[in-house]
Amino acid sequence: MNSVSISSELNELLKQNNVRVQLSVPQLVEKILKRNEGLLTSTGAVRATTGKYTGRSPKDKYIVEEASTKDKIDWGPVNQPISEEVFDNLYHKVINYLKEKDEIFLFKGFAGADKNHRLPIQVVNEFAWHNLFVHQLFIRPTKEELKDHEAQFTVIAAPGFKADPAVDGTKTETFIIVSFERRTVLIGGTEYAGEMKKSIFSVMNYLLPEAGILPMHCSANVGQEGDVALFFGLSGTGKTTLSADPNRRLIGDDEHGWSANGVFNIEGGCYAKCINLSEEKEPQIYNAIRFGSVLENVVVDEESRVADYDDGSLTENTRAAYPLQAIDNIVDPSIAGHPNTIVFLTADAFGVLPPISKLTKEQAMYHFLSGYTSKLAGTERGVTSPEATFSTCFGAPFLPLPATRYAEMLGQKIDEHNAQVFLVNTGWTGGEYGVGSRMKLSYTRAMVQAALEGELNNTETVQDEIFGLHVPLHVPGVPDEVLQPKKTWADPEAYEAKARELASKFHENFKKFTNVSAEIAEKGGPIV
Repeated sequence: MNSVSISSELNELLKQNNVRVQLSVPQLVEKILKRNEGLLTSTGAVRATTGKYTGRSPKDKYIVEEASTKDKIDWGPVNQPISEEVFDNLYHKVINYLKEKDEIFLFKGFAGADKNHRLPIQVVNEFAWHNLFVHQLFIRPTKEELKDHEAQFTVIAAPGFKADPAVDGTKTETFIIVSFERRTVLIGGTEYAGEMKKSIFSVMNYLLPEAGILPMHCSANVGQEGDVALFFGLSGTGKTTLSADPNRRLIGDDEHGWSANGVFNIEGGCYAKCINLSEEKEPQIYNAIRFGSVLENVVVDEESRVADYDDGSLTENTRAAYPLQAIDNIVDPSIAGHPNTIVFLTADAFGVLPPISKLTKEQAMYHFLSGYTSKLAGTERGVTSPEATFSTCFGAPFLPLPATRYAEMLGQKIDEHNAQVFLVNTGWTGGEYGVGSRMKLSYTRAMVQAALEGELNNTETVQDEIFGLHVPLHVPGVPDEVLQPKKTWADPEAYEAKARELASKFHENFKKFTNVSAEIAEKGGPIV
């Protein structure tokens, strides 16, 4: 089966009477309730649950090995190859499965707020609530745009169709398969809505560099003077908290492209974590959860229909999906100029990285490739100890191309636009986790604000002897001793031992990048 026959099968499906095309939010909410796919909460949001899959299934994600792309993809555990034959057989089965449904749902929209670089997409859904999710997460076309809309990539999501590994060539019943030649993403066996969002992000991570655009897994905002900031960071580092600044307008919270014209949001909505969400701590997210929003795996009281954001019994990965327009302080459309400031966020539970460091271009490329943070790993005895985590470019699961391709583009952009780059540690100070304490949010905010306002661009720094980082001696609103991790530890020798332990983990992780220049590879600090 080639791309022509794939297209004809899809066209045949979409001409059927069971297809509901471009339903409005109220229409979709009605369908969700009528079909018992979810319930209406006290704020008017819809709550749906996803069964046993409450997060992404990275081991079930594949890219079709095709003549035009196979030499470009960075094959491995993240980008697992699968044959064209396997894809085509599954595609045929899924289309036939959807043909028999009473109703299926079609959304047409875009990925990419910059009209010069956006990707027209369409999403075919078995579930109405999935269709509401993509309606809110991707960019919604105007009536005029809809008239001329021709999808260049299609997502087909059929959670109820489960693969038979013995017959279908998959590892499990679940599959998320991208075919770049057929311009299709095929999803089955999982109800987790995030697979649709992230599969299109993976597609953009392949397509945008071909057009000279750097795709980025980051949040972005803009100040009153038009100055743009990017925030990179893995889960738990403070990316959402620090980019949601009342004095700055949000461009987007998760996925962006950096073109010759500046930064643009890839999405039209937000997919926010909401475990332990409160109006006091995160008012923007809390108040965005209203009619038209989708709550995923949030526990809701059956009678009052009030959401309990502190209840993680279904999963800690509870989510809320809503359009950007549900937030007041946004840039609309989600386009801005070139970044003045780039912030890499890490939560170092070893307690040894400086709370803020100024990075050279080469150091920025090193730490971008490293994508470090730490997780707190519990043991059976109830003792917790830090665990170093490295996610290339702060988004390893979504990068089809070799990581160095993205890092090189970042280096070029930093040079071209003189962006200032900072590494900010929102983790521990005065000792590792269990001994020291978490960095005060007020200090972190003060450091980030100083960076954004340009106060640290020409400030005096001292070079950290272990990590080689350039640490400011003074930051307004932060005690000087806090800026030097060694000075916050009671035992300087214990600090040095722990710092060298983490530095060695950086060096060990970086060995996987075999085609990186020595100038960049040595930026993790002296070999220890």
